[in-house]
Amino acid sequence: MANVSKEELLHIANLANLNIKDEEIESYLANLQDILNFAEIVNNANTEGLEETIGENDKFNVFRKDEVKVFEDNKMLLQNAKEQERNMFKIPKVIQ
Repeated sequence: MANVSKEELLHIANLANLNIKDEEIESYLANLQDILNFAEIVNNANTEGLEETIGENDKFNVFRKDEVKVFEDNKMLLQNAKEQERNMFKIPKVIQ
């Protein structure tokens, strides 16, 4: 596998909107090259005789039933709340 050039690294950094300092370039080059070398090892792994798998089991879309559960000790539940209001967690508004 060919080595990554400084120009290629800077081009990738530009595409990713990364500001790489001159003193960091060698470190980034080495790390990127290590990643690409490992990807090459994985690509060349012997998969002969292996079946294609998507997941570790045959269960698909396993959802739990959406149920309201009563929590008996609300004081304990809310003891670490930064703010509370009407016996509930109060959180900052996240939608304008």
